[in-house]
Amino acid sequence: MRDKILQGTAHLSILRTDGRSIENYAELASRVKQVDGVVSASATTYDGALARGAKGSGYAVIRGIEKDAAQSTGRQWIREGSYEPVTSTSPSGLPSAVVGADLAARIGLTFGNDFEIISARDSKTYRLHVAGIFRSGLFEYDSTWIYVGMETASKFAGTDHAATVISVQVKDIDNVKQVSSEVSKTLGNSYTIVDWQQANQPLFAALALERRMGLFIIGLIIAIATLNITTMLILVVVERRRDIAILNALGASRSGVMLVFIIEGAVIGAIGAVTGVVLGFVLCVIGNHYKLVSLPADVYSISNVPLIPKPGEMILAALVAFVLSLLATIYPARAASRLKPVEALRDS
Repeated sequence: MRDKILQGTAHLSILRTDGRSIENYAELASRVKQVDGVVSASATTYDGALARGAKGSGYAVIRGIEKDAAQSTGRQWIREGSYEPVTSTSPSGLPSAVVGADLAARIGLTFGNDFEIISARDSKTYRLHVAGIFRSGLFEYDSTWIYVGMETASKFAGTDHAATVISVQVKDIDNVKQVSSEVSKTLGNSYTIVDWQQANQPLFAALALERRMGLFIIGLIIAIATLNITTMLILVVVERRRDIAILNALGASRSGVMLVFIIEGAVIGAIGAVTGVVLGFVLCVIGNHYKLVSLPADVYSISNVPLIPKPGEMILAALVAFVLSLLATIYPARAASRLKPVEALRDS
């Protein structure tokens, strides 16, 4: 979700402190680009509107982008057409736009159609040409966003060549706080800077909580599995009291008897770890292919949960499972090594 969000929004958003439009955005973007760690800076706008198509109407967010940004914006999102025409006029003479796939489907738009938008600011009606359709995988974007050129967006917003936000992309998203501080020093107190962590703090806090709960639940499952191994080996010790006693009578040392049970636990752990990793990987592939974990996109923003098996995490999981299996053998192995052969043979 973080990657999808950052593909469509800025790492840093620069706004005027007084809330007014940024008229000298080209000069401002040029200054921001000089800051170490900044990859790009471009002007954009966000305005609400009502979009009308053949099937009906729906709420939309009109986002203006510059020509340079149009050449690099979300190429992996595009399903039909391209972002580049948004900065030019269509063959029909209308401004071009790229529309979210869910919004297009809801109001009845297809590639090459013309449609109307009604400004939420002044209720004026504008006509646009569909130059492309995109799908980001995030419901908020796909169901509301419409990309247009900055010139079109400025007219729509009722301003001439002005932007509301400067969108900044940085080299290292984890170093965004430091870059934000440097940009703030460059621009002074006339501008407010919001980084991606601040803008999405509630969402990422909720995701972090869900992740911690997931780890807690998995920890309980592993603890139960470890307890099962311990219980099984204790039963093995009870069932094989006579065999253990005979080994002791024949001269087997305590450490030798312990080693037998530790090896048995290690074999169980190794088989379980390898089988679990292989089975988990296969289930991830099947789950991704058939999108088994589906979600209502309007509630969770994404339509399905991607299962991403990472080699490092798979090896770590197998190693932890194996080590816990070894630890689970300590108690039953010590119990077996302390068994007195005379009492065991007498009882049997």
